[in-house]
Amino acid sequence: MRTPVYWSSALEDIPAPDYADVIIGVLPPRATTDPQAWAKAVFSIRSLPLWIAAAMGLRQMIVPLIGIPRAPRDVFQVARVEGEEALIVADDRHLDFRCGVAVDPEARLVRVTTTVRLKGLRGRLYFWPVRFMHPIVVRSMLRAARRRLGASGG
Repeated sequence: MRTPVYWSSALEDIPAPDYADVIIGVLPPRATTDPQAWAKAVFSIRSLPLWIAAAMGLRQMIVPLIGIPRAPRDVFQVARVEGEEALIVADDRHLDFRCGVAVDPEARLVRVTTTVRLKGLRGRLYFWPVRFMHPIVVRSMLRAARRRLGASGG
């Protein structure tokens, strides 16, 4: 049996992050192993739990008050796919964000790796409350994507 490798391209772009986390879920039976499909499912508006969609809407209303632009609609678009991982890239004035969504078909795991580099006081102010909620939010998003892709067999 091979030893799974859990390196993420999110760490290649931001090798010394100010924040990082990894959330791992079990790949449902018959679900796709396409990392781009998983990245799209994890960040899909259709599969977001209602409380996360509400929090993101609130974020869009509040951030201009501290001088941060609203996120564009395609902020979580996949930038590239390398092997078993899809990478989402978002850079802004207040932070640089990377999210690698990887599928290990042999170990039957889906891994979401997030790295963040903060920029200045605005970045630190913005991310202070986010850092506490981030793992909870990502775990919930991954769980919703697992239900959706597991149920569809896709």
